[in-house]
Amino acid sequence: MEELKTVAKFADPMLASIAEGLLRSNGIDAEIFGEVSSYPSFNAAEQNIELKVNAGDYESALSILAASDKAE
Repeated sequence: MEELKTVAKFADPMLASIAEGLLRSNGIDAEIFGEVSSYPSFNAAEQNIELKVNAGDYESALSILAASDKAE
């Protein structure tokens, strides 16, 4: 199993899901960790939701997410 690296952190589960979909649509496997919490305000305050990718895809994932931010 390849090492996973955190490519982004989010407070909003919907934003994490959008970023995950963007990476997947570009051929990069991505997984969301920390999305489920009994205390949603804890996620918002701490940006506890992490989007992770395989270490080998890390740089590509960063580039895709950065390009997406500039497109807005």
